[in-house]
Amino acid sequence: MLRWEMRSPNEPLAAAAFEPPQLAGDEVLVRVAGCGICHTDIGFWSGAVRTRSKLPLALGHEISGTVEAAGAAARRWLGQAVVVPAVIPCGDCDACRRDRTAICPRQIFPGNDIHGGFATHVVVPSRGLCAIPATLHGSLAELAVLADAITTPLEAVRRAGLHDGDVAIFVGAGGIGGFGVQIARARGAHVVAIDVDPERLELVARHGAALCLDARRYEGAKLRDAVRDHLRAAGKPLSEWKIFETSGTAAGQETAFQLLVHGAHLAVVGFTMDAATVRLSNLMALDARAEGNWGCPPALYPQAVELVESGQVVLAPFVEPRRLQDVNAALADVQAHRIRRRVVLIP
Repeated sequence: MLRWEMRSPNEPLAAAAFEPPQLAGDEVLVRVAGCGICHTDIGFWSGAVRTRSKLPLALGHEISGTVEAAGAAARRWLGQAVVVPAVIPCGDCDACRRDRTAICPRQIFPGNDIHGGFATHVVVPSRGLCAIPATLHGSLAELAVLADAITTPLEAVRRAGLHDGDVAIFVGAGGIGGFGVQIARARGAHVVAIDVDPERLELVARHGAALCLDARRYEGAKLRDAVRDHLRAAGKPLSEWKIFETSGTAAGQETAFQLLVHGAHLAVVGFTMDAATVRLSNLMALDARAEGNWGCPPALYPQAVELVESGQVVLAPFVEPRRLQDVNAALADVQAHRIRRRVVLIP
């Protein structure tokens, strides 16, 4: 059993062997099939964001695999293919009882609170595990992205109240935005995608986006005008747009805020440590609202599985497999934006 540990920020991860652990009653040992690299991992690795657990620590919170061992209370999971939730709530606290699992004070975040999936094996609580049916098409490794890149925009779409015929605008068509576009289209929305990368825009144009715009070609209000002109010509609503900021950049956040219209819903899905400059009074003047979501409740993961199983969300064109032993090169490529798809590390 091996894991690649972060021992200090801005240094290469180091491979370390570890012994099979003694499992608590509700714990399982998962043989990792795949683990995605998220920009949050880049934040930890670079030192921009501190991990809650002390170092050394294996990063990685997008984990799929097969349960190889289980504690006494988790025997039913033995041999089951699973996706591990990126945010594992305790299920017992006041917040969990009120269905506010994302703010559970005792939540566990693999790769932050405990060792994560940059490893051959990982120990996690069995609560919240999402079972993957044997009939599901595609590789179990690719399904690692379910744990964040698919379920996080799925929760954002749910909170936005997106319905058939609504306008959904994604600012950022990368790892999260590419899946968000597909989810919104599956919900019957008319989808607009905005990015600065023509290759990403070309990909989402083939997978659900009715309009793709390169933000570099527009200044100020001209981008919103281009969106409005398209929607007017298509006979779509010019108010109450559902806007999803999925770029995880300050520029993307500012762009998303500039797109606000009357009654709009702005979902902040991407994460950055950089500060954006916006005029908050626009929310009042337009009777709009803005909301963020920290991951997705594990209870909703089966909905994401159904989207993949039905073919409404496709994985392969949006995923780039890399060998786990090449994790340091992969992290450097993601940090430098040399990779346009979601990297999944495979042991």
